[in-house]
Order: sequence, then C-alpha cells, then structure tokens
Amino acid sequence: MNLVLRRGFDAPVRDRSSEGTVMRTYSAKPSEIEKKWVLIDAEGLVVGRLAALIATRLRGKHKPTFTPHMDMGDNVIVINADKVQITGRKREKPNYWHTGYPGGIKSRTTGQILEGAHPERVVMQAVKRMLPGNRLSRKQMTNLRVYAGAEHPHAAQSPAVLDVKSMNKKNTRDA
Repeated sequence: MNLVLRRGFDAPVRDRSSEGTVMRTYSAKPSEIEKKWVLIDAEGLVVGRLAALIATRLRGKHKPTFTPHMDMGDNVIVINADKVQITGRKREKPNYWHTGYPGGIKSRTTGQILEGAHPERVVMQAVKRMLPGNRLSRKQMTNLRVYAGAEHPHAAQSPAVLDVKSMNKKNTRDA
C-alpha cells in the first residue's frame, strides 16, 4: 500500500493505481445490442403480472448487459389479450381519460373495455404504466404488439414462445 500526500489534502491518500484491476461499469454500444422476438399467450394470465413481465422484457432488464439509457429490450408479441384475467374488483374500476375539450372527462370500467371493440388496450395501458414516463419508454412501447385474438402477422420473425403460465402458479387465474 502506497500512501501519497496530494496537494490540498491534509491526510495521506491511498494510491490504488498499482493494486491490480479496476472495475469498470459496462455500457452497451448500439452495435452490441441483440433484439429477439418473443411471443406470449395471455389467455388466463393475470393482467398485472403479465404487464410486469412484459415491461421487464421491453426494457431489457432480463439481460446481463442491461444499460439504462439504451433500448435493449426484445420485441414482444401478445396474443389472446381479450382473455386476460383481472383479480379482485378491478373489473368494476373506472378508467378515466380526457378528450381535450372543456368538460371532456370520460370514463369506462375495465370490464367494459375488455368486452368492447379494443380489449388489447387494457394490456397496453398496464404495460405503459409500468415503464418510466420518458422518451425512451415511449420508444420501447413501439416494440410491443398486442392482439385480441390468437392470430398475429409476425410469423416471419419466428418469435420464441415464452410460457408465462409455467413460471409461477400465481400468474394464472381460473375464470
């Protein structure tokens, strides 16, 4: 151990330059990022648990090379979004939005949205609210594709199927 007196310091400071390797924080470069395609069947899955898993995949936090300021996440395809399960009394909980006009606040319950024309919006909003509210998250949301039915137009990407039901028994709920 070498003690060195540095200008401006009253006490000697340890000189660590000769003590071996120095740990560096890894930061991924855009050329090092590998994006995969993942397919998730949402039939019978609980919305909150599904959204948390999708948000993790979209950000890329499941990868050992995760870098917070880069878009490292995978492309996620969700099918059967109309068959998701909602726990508790959240099906009767109102969802509010504003049209932009004076007095334009509107609401619909989650159950009404699931039974309506666009049930995939429940999953989209749940995932969106689990991501940070910044420009990068808006970019990462473009990597999410949600479909109400079992069909999707991304077969050419040959997505890997992610079995969320077998990960944890709490991920599913009987109707």
